[in-house]
Parts: sequence; C-alpha cells; structure tokens
Amino acid sequence: MDISVQELKEKLARQDDFVLIDVREPYEHEEFNVGGNLIPMGNFPMVIPTLVSHKDDEVVVYCRSGRRSASVQHQLKEAGFNNVRNLEGGMLQWMDAFGMSK
Repeated sequence: MDISVQELKEKLARQDDFVLIDVREPYEHEEFNVGGNLIPMGNFPMVIPTLVSHKDDEVVVYCRSGRRSASVQHQLKEAGFNNVRNLEGGMLQWMDAFGMSK
C-alpha cells in the first residue's frame, strides 16, 4: 500500500498520528526533508527490533524516488509490520508538487 505526496501533505497538515521515516542518507535528509525520522536504509536490519512497538501503527517511509523506501517497506512487512506505506515518487515527486515547502 502506497501513499501519494498529496495524501502525505494532508496527513502532515492534520497532524495525524503515524510514524514517518526517511530512509535516505544523512546528507540527503539535511538538504530537504518533510520531518521524518532519519534511519538510512542500510541501518534498517539493525533498527527493525527497536521499532517493534509500532508494528500495528501506520508507518510511512520515504526516500529520494521511492525505490529505497519500497525495499524498506518490504523489510518491515516481512518483520510483521501491518500498515507500512511507501511515498510514491519520494522527495522528487514532493518537490515537483510542492517545491521545498513542508
């Protein structure tokens, strides 16, 4: 199950309760992010156990284009997470739609 940039922007504006994770590298996160917790994709195998309390929460993952976050989405689903959504098109799609605004 994926999420569009428009849908994510609306969730952020409403301050919905969900877990937002940026799986890019630190330099990418510093350049621009929409407020997600930074957990680079390469760290995920070690970090998944620390996220276990969110197994039943909505988790949205994003990266630059949606490819890395799709991989992380799969890893989380394999670990038993029930509601993991990948941001379609990632930050590239976000910037196309909204520029650098959150």
